[in-house]
Amino acid sequence: MSNETKRDVFEVAMNHAAKSGWVDYSEMMSRYDAALPDDLPTLPRIIGEYLKDSKLAHNGISFLFQVGNHAMSDYRIAFENWAFTGKSFDEYEKGDTFSRAWVLGVWRVEETGEIVKLEAEK
Repeated sequence: MSNETKRDVFEVAMNHAAKSGWVDYSEMMSRYDAALPDDLPTLPRIIGEYLKDSKLAHNGISFLFQVGNHAMSDYRIAFENWAFTGKSFDEYEKGDTFSRAWVLGVWRVEETGEIVKLEAEK
């Protein structure tokens, strides 16, 4: 593995293509900047709904990982069944996936492949 980022490689390719007259460098870089990551986290539909509702309620992500933090709603039960390893209450094997979706504000729905984006607050 190198220390080069995917963006570094893309910029080199776009520079060569632009010099050859194949593409408009600034247009392609703008499209690249606006594009979603290739490796979007994938969440079951109900887990994505839990994430959305939790964001709307202004719950912090650490709150969601605390067992017994609130009533066992359908969302919470689904989250526990999906993410909990059973080893201890502090170990979630899918915590990284959920956390990435939380931070990015975008994920792919496991059942349909649909991409869901959280709306920015207005």
